[in-house]
Amino acid sequence: MSIWGKIIGGATGFAFGGPLGAFLGGVAGHAIDKIKTEQKLPEETALKQIGFTIGVIVLSAKMAKADGKVTVEEINAFKEKINVPENEVKNVAKLWDQAKKTTDGFEVYAKQISDLLEKNSYVLEELLTLLIVIAQADGKITIPEIEYLKKVGDIFGFSNEDFERIYSSKSGIYSDPYQILGVSQNTPTEEIKQKWKKLAINHHPDRLISQGIPEDLIQKSTSRLKEINNAWDIIQKQR
Repeated sequence: MSIWGKIIGGATGFAFGGPLGAFLGGVAGHAIDKIKTEQKLPEETALKQIGFTIGVIVLSAKMAKADGKVTVEEINAFKEKINVPENEVKNVAKLWDQAKKTTDGFEVYAKQISDLLEKNSYVLEELLTLLIVIAQADGKITIPEIEYLKKVGDIFGFSNEDFERIYSSKSGIYSDPYQILGVSQNTPTEEIKQKWKKLAINHHPDRLISQGIPEDLIQKSTSRLKEINNAWDIIQKQR
């Protein structure tokens, strides 16, 4: 069963708590119990995986309304990028619509997700990346959407420099391998190598799964690892 089925198929169980728990009610609790049992994961990891998944739903739904309209392209991008199975599309769509209509601001959800997945973490970078990809699905990112993404990035603990790096990479503004690794052209090769190793380890699928990305979504959320490895290959050839 996919993580979507686990989340949507339940009714009672461990209380998730906070605004995300209020959004889902007891459904999230039952999902946590299922993930713990079927995947033999610690409760903390199961909780993070649910938090990441619901974070994608809530934050993308609210982002889609940031510029006052929701496009078909954005909805389709949401379905494609987070790998919703056909048999769960209707149920996930209901949650997406519910999040879009709630009166609560996105800040409370972003803060709970940030606390759950740890500020400035690699898994939060993957979540922010997904939001950027969904935002640009209709061919452009509007100013209100950019402002929304910046606010989410700030709540997630990313500096303005971090946000520009993540946003620029995903929006195709640059492909500078040094910027991708967060180093300068004057940085010694050995230091760049160590930075590459650290980034590659922390963006490895196994590490991201342990930090909160469900296996269902991992293939849709690891383009950063490919960019990191490609950047190091380019730098090596240049030197």
